[in-house]
Amino acid sequence: MTTRILVVEDEDDIASVLVDYLRHAGYEPERVADGESALQRMLTDPPALTLLDVMLPRLDGMAVLREVRKHNARPVIMLTARIEEVDRLVGLELGADDYVCKPFSPREVVARVRAVLRRSAAQDEPAAPTDRRLELDDALWRASLDGVPLTLTRLEFRLLQALSRQPGRIFSRSQLLDLAYDDAAEVTERAVDSHVKNLRRKLAATGSEHDWIRSVYGVGFAFEAPED
Repeated sequence: MTTRILVVEDEDDIASVLVDYLRHAGYEPERVADGESALQRMLTDPPALTLLDVMLPRLDGMAVLREVRKHNARPVIMLTARIEEVDRLVGLELGADDYVCKPFSPREVVARVRAVLRRSAAQDEPAAPTDRRLELDDALWRASLDGVPLTLTRLEFRLLQALSRQPGRIFSRSQLLDLAYDDAAEVTERAVDSHVKNLRRKLAATGSEHDWIRSVYGVGFAFEAPED
């Protein structure tokens, strides 16, 4: 079965090149040119992965991603001419799986697509819960604490997954970047701090008083399972 990739790009020349390279790489590309059409396709018939431009007519890419993440965690790679770090962080915090800045090589985009799909497929192998109170379902990207569902982005899930599999181990920010991001060179360690902050807030929102993620000054973070 051919893997379907949705290309959301309003510039015809760029879209045409991406579609050609994706088709040559063995994928089944589909192109739409505006945000509203993209949102409809991503919700009603989700592709295996979406290449989503930020600057789009009718509805911008960030708004599309924000709405899609309320319903599914299918991989999304953002395409943008914006190069400011804050713009990339916003996209990652909304749940983007990778970020490619224009101008880009279409071969690089195809390589990013392959990497993100490989990582996504690798999550299909279920992992045993690290603690009876915290449950992670890798296949469905679902997490719960004491039976209360946690609404996590894909990157938040990856960070919690990496930390909780080795309770007590201190991970540096660079190690967590390597574990959670498809291309850690494209983001900074500040992104880890932002996601950990969101994780703590969501864990605390379940009513748990336990500090599940411990900060280690000057080093990184560690997962702390509660004592029985």
